[in-house]
Amino acid sequence: MNQVQTLERSDMEAVTKAWSHVRGNLRRSAGQRLFDQWLKPVVLIDGSTSEAVRLGLPSSFMTQWVKNHYSERMLLEFRAVLPDVVSVTIETMADEPKRVLKAGPEAVPAVLPQGERPTFDPRFTFERFVVDSANRVAFNAAKAAAQPGMPQFSPLYLHAGTGQGKTHLMHALGHAFLEANPEATAIYVTAERFMFEFVQALRNKDTHAFKTRLRSVDLLMIDDLQFIGGKDATQEEFFHTVNEFMSSGKRLVIAADRAPQALEGFEPRLAGRLGSGLVADIKPAELELRRAIVVRKLEDMPAVDMPDEVIDLLAARITSNVRELEGALNRLVAYANLSNETITIDFAVATLGEVLRNAQRRITIDEIQRAVSSHFEVKQIDLISERRAVAIARPRQIAMYLAKRLTTRSLPEIGRKFGNRDHSTVIHAVRRIEELRGKDVEIDGAVRTLMRSLEG
Repeated sequence: MNQVQTLERSDMEAVTKAWSHVRGNLRRSAGQRLFDQWLKPVVLIDGSTSEAVRLGLPSSFMTQWVKNHYSERMLLEFRAVLPDVVSVTIETMADEPKRVLKAGPEAVPAVLPQGERPTFDPRFTFERFVVDSANRVAFNAAKAAAQPGMPQFSPLYLHAGTGQGKTHLMHALGHAFLEANPEATAIYVTAERFMFEFVQALRNKDTHAFKTRLRSVDLLMIDDLQFIGGKDATQEEFFHTVNEFMSSGKRLVIAADRAPQALEGFEPRLAGRLGSGLVADIKPAELELRRAIVVRKLEDMPAVDMPDEVIDLLAARITSNVRELEGALNRLVAYANLSNETITIDFAVATLGEVLRNAQRRITIDEIQRAVSSHFEVKQIDLISERRAVAIARPRQIAMYLAKRLTTRSLPEIGRKFGNRDHSTVIHAVRRIEELRGKDVEIDGAVRTLMRSLEG
């Protein structure tokens, strides 16, 4: 081996060693989920030098994303190890894979793996999910969907208000499915991320890689589906993805804040597809469930001594959603630890005063619609429909009236929540119920009962 070859080999070894160091830093800073999804497929291409590093990805879609988000970061990371580095280029590899260099003890794959194994939140498992009548159907459906073999239903559609446990069940399902199927692949993504990646693929004229990546996995989970309402192109692609999973018998799990037919800005054919599997709702947590959740969380804090009256306070006053209940508990425990105080009812009220007051006032239109539909024994979807029968129209007007009285939403916002009605319709409903309350004892009694129930 001549001197030039020796120098070239030494240079390659230095770059390879630097690349191993950079990958480690990226994994730690980006987090496992983002690293696995975007940065793990990046490879070091043969021909890189200590002045010009060449990195490769299997598709232009992924290349563009990494360029936009990490090109400067990668240059800085390499320069921290190799001061002579002038450039770091990120390229799309040709159909014939270029030879890649090793990073660390194992070779970096030259092509994107056929599937993915996302890192699910270790806190969100089936064992840690507190079950009662409000969420039992959704819980059992998620457990069934995680079992090996052909799924009993696909898609599984979970819907509930914010912070009621949808995301917990999806992560738990993912944990159980991958544990029971060690060779299986899965993707968990929010609807906003789905939309972003699809738009990027369109711009880069690389939709094939986008579709292949999503449809090649054994389990696809899309969270917060409501956010693609009104996005026609994204819905079209999502519709075909749903069809692909249904026809191939693979698992598709969707979560949103309302039932398929109540999604705003969604094509009827897509809503119909989503409703053709199993639709399971999670109702707002009642007092007993909220208390059980607090007790379950305290089991993970053995050093915390919390009196029953404080547990009862949290469960009774934090009624908006489970996420806020957990947040209030964590805040109370943290303040007690930081101030070296004993948790008492007075300490809890002083620490959570603002939280307790806000929790009492925060009521959503979705909660109002559920309460009204239950009180008058009508379907919630009827409240946003075009039906004008008095048996539907009067509860709808009462719901609009309560939305104006109990929330801070504007008249146009309230109208949109009731089937995209004009704000003048809301004004008419408010005035009509105000008028009826003055002369109809039954209407006034119903409104008072609903307000007491909603205000807790």
